[in-house]
Amino acid sequence: MKLNKFLSLRQAALALVASAGLWSCAQAAEPAKVCVFDPIGTSGDVHRALEDYRLQMAKAGYSLVVRTYVDENVAVEDFRTNQCDALMATGIRTRHFVPVSAALDSPGASSILRNGRIDMDASFDVVRKFIGILSSPKAASMVKVNQYEVAGIIPLGAAYAFVNDKQLKTLQAAAGKRVAALDHDRSQAELIMRAGARPVAANITNFATMFNNGSVDVIIAPAIIYRPFELQKGIGTKGGVARFPITILSYQMIIRSSAFPEGFGQVSRSHFAKNVEEAIRIARKADLDIPPKLWLDPTQEENDQYMVLMRQGRVLMANKGLFDKTGLKILKRIRCSVEPASAECSERTEEWK
Repeated sequence: MKLNKFLSLRQAALALVASAGLWSCAQAAEPAKVCVFDPIGTSGDVHRALEDYRLQMAKAGYSLVVRTYVDENVAVEDFRTNQCDALMATGIRTRHFVPVSAALDSPGASSILRNGRIDMDASFDVVRKFIGILSSPKAASMVKVNQYEVAGIIPLGAAYAFVNDKQLKTLQAAAGKRVAALDHDRSQAELIMRAGARPVAANITNFATMFNNGSVDVIIAPAIIYRPFELQKGIGTKGGVARFPITILSYQMIIRSSAFPEGFGQVSRSHFAKNVEEAIRIARKADLDIPPKLWLDPTQEENDQYMVLMRQGRVLMANKGLFDKTGLKILKRIRCSVEPASAECSERTEEWK
C-alpha cells in the first residue's frame, strides 16, 4: 500500500511538473515575425526605423523579430504565405491587403498646387492629416479587412520623374518615350499610356538599372534612392528630375490580426503616428540630395495639366476597382481643407456615394 501510495504521489508530481512546463511554453510564445522591405538593406533608413520600432514595442510588452528584404516581391510573398506575421512595404504593394490606407500612394493624391507651383509643405500636410485620421481609434474598423489590419503608416517621400532628356519634363514630350512600369501594378501601365508614353515592364530590383543603362527613358522613383542607386548615371549630362511629385509614397505595416494580442494594432498605429514628423524630415532631406542643377521646373500650365491628368487617372482607376474610393474621398476632403481655393473643390469628382 505504501509503495502504491508513493507511486501515485510521484505520478501526480510529474503531471504537475509537466503541466507547469506546458504552461510556461504557452506563456513564452515565439516573437512575431515582421518582414520589412528596404531597398538599401540593413543599412537603410527603413530597417533602422523598424529596429527602433521593435525596441519600443518590446517596452510595451510585445516581442518582435525583424527580417529585412531588398526584394519587395519576396517580402510580400513571404507574408502572403504566412511565413511572416507582419509586412512593412510600400502602399502600392500593401493595397491588396487593406486598400483604404493605400489610397495615399495614388498619383497626385496628396499634391497641393499654389500659385502655379507645387507646395511641398502643404502636400506633406495632406499626408500628415491622412495618417492622423487612419491612426485614430475611431478609424479602427476602417483599417481592418478580413484577417488583415493596418498597424502603421509612414511617409517615404515624393516620387519624381527621373528623365534622360530635359525635354521630357512635359507631358507632350513624353509621348512615345519608354517609361518603366512596375509589373505588379496594372494601374501604372495604364496611367503611362494615358500620357501617351510606352510602359516597359520592370520590377523593384531592376528598374533603376534599366534607367542607368538606357533601356528606358523615364523612371518614377522616390528621391531617397537617388544616391544609393546612382541615378545620376541614367540622367547623364542631358537629363534631370521633373519637380512635380507624381505621388508621395508611403510605407505601411500590415499585420495578420490573429498573430497578435488584442489591441496591438492600435498601439502600433499610435507609435507610427507619433513618428510622422521625423519621417517627413528624412523624406524632405532626400530631396536636398539631388543637385539643384538637375531639377526641372514645369510651367504653371504644365503643372495644371499634370494635376488634371492625375485626377482623371485616379477616378478611372477607382472605377476599375484598382484604387480605393473611400480612401480617395478622404484625401480629397483633406486637400480641400488645406487648399480650399483649388478648382477641384468646386467639382464633384472623387465624391462617390
